[in-house]
Amino acid sequence: MTTPTASNGSTAPARRLLIVGPPGAGKGTQAVRVAEELSIPAISTGDIFRANVSGQTELGVLAKSYMDKGEYVPDSVTNDMVRSRLAEADAQDGFLLDGYPRTLDQVEALDGMLAELGTPLDLVLLLVVEQEEVVQRLVARGAEQGRSDDTEETIRRRLEVYAEQTAPLIDVYEQRGLVRRVDGMASIDEVTAALREALGAR
Repeated sequence: MTTPTASNGSTAPARRLLIVGPPGAGKGTQAVRVAEELSIPAISTGDIFRANVSGQTELGVLAKSYMDKGEYVPDSVTNDMVRSRLAEADAQDGFLLDGYPRTLDQVEALDGMLAELGTPLDLVLLLVVEQEEVVQRLVARGAEQGRSDDTEETIRRRLEVYAEQTAPLIDVYEQRGLVRRVDGMASIDEVTAALREALGAR
């Protein structure tokens, strides 16, 4: 993979990345592939939550108390989990975040974390897909896996929420010149190749 330069203008490789895209865009698959090529950890908020809850950390116990009541886990808890994960040894030379930040408040929180670590964000990889294609992908996946939550109505609502939350977030990163759009409609290998190219075209 071509080694792009970091956002601070140094010749250090760009290794502090976000991957963004709607449900069904293949973020998880691509995050793992790109992270492996760059030898950095792929960090998803789902993984962070599961690790904290199963490990019964203080934050995990707190998060579970909200989840058990069917309540939204406050940003402050999520932010603290992410902050703790980014401070771990394997993330010191870079990371690829999947699923965070999701709101403008979380963008501000991440800015603060990275400022504390002295490691600015290098790039935001945005997977662009057609909504109808995503709906069909997720409906098919739900049928295969027997997932009752993957009804067409539920999927469309999730896509609406994603668009509402993410559009302002993307605007912020666009203004910073960090966003690289990648067509997420191609095959898995083709999308990986396009992401590789986006990382090199800095």
